[in-house]
Amino acid sequence: MNGLPLTWDFLAVPQAVPEVRQILRERFDGEDAGDLLLCVSELLANVITHVGERTPVALRVSATASGRVRVAVSDPAAAVWPMLRESGPEGTSGRGLQLLDALALRWGVDQSPHRKTVWCELRTPTRRAGLRPGEAEAAATRYGTRTGSLPNGASCC
Repeated sequence: MNGLPLTWDFLAVPQAVPEVRQILRERFDGEDAGDLLLCVSELLANVITHVGERTPVALRVSATASGRVRVAVSDPAAAVWPMLRESGPEGTSGRGLQLLDALALRWGVDQSPHRKTVWCELRTPTRRAGLRPGEAEAAATRYGTRTGSLPNGASCC
């Protein structure tokens, strides 16, 4: 897991989600990181939906001592607690934490007086068979996938 930890501070806006996913896709080039991308997306979407757009967040992706990948999203809304809830078949929302619960080896919330961090731990992405380093990036460029910096002037890494 070269290149970890990764840390970003930015405002949670819808445009940030695909940009963060693209940066992680490039960082884990050639590795099967689908679960990681989905969990990051869900954690950021929860902040946007339940805390509000333009909320300052800190995203950290790191390796654990046990060889897992840990994703942590911190925001200043310590009182807005994530809740795992049931969503009926006709429901249009409420599945984000269900996905996280299904994909993560474990997850939780750390709270301080002025901040909370929702985190999860995942299996380390593994190299996809038949894909050499750099091929995913070349395909993304060829098919017009957008890359670049995060919105709001936020920086990466």
